[in-house]
Amino acid sequence: MKATWNNEDIAESDKTVVVEGNHYFPPDSINRDYFQESNTHTTCPWKGEASYYNVVVNGQVNKDAAWYYPEPKDAAAEIKNHVAFWRGVKVEE
Repeated sequence: MKATWNNEDIAESDKTVVVEGNHYFPPDSINRDYFQESNTHTTCPWKGEASYYNVVVNGQVNKDAAWYYPEPKDAAAEIKNHVAFWRGVKVEE
């Protein structure tokens, strides 16, 4: 699977974990040059608290376009620190 935004590949892996229709990419499969920590947090009743990244490519910022669970609940342990995308980031094979 490959995640692309603003004509750049920002993540690529053949070992994504699919949860609720989202591909979660292993932490070592994202290109950290394109990710900035965000102060945004949300809570999922069964996964726990999510943290977010802003995706920054060629000077353009896609705010909170990626999220991950640094300390997921036991039910979501397999996606710990894995990164998923939305807000226009294309995820495809």
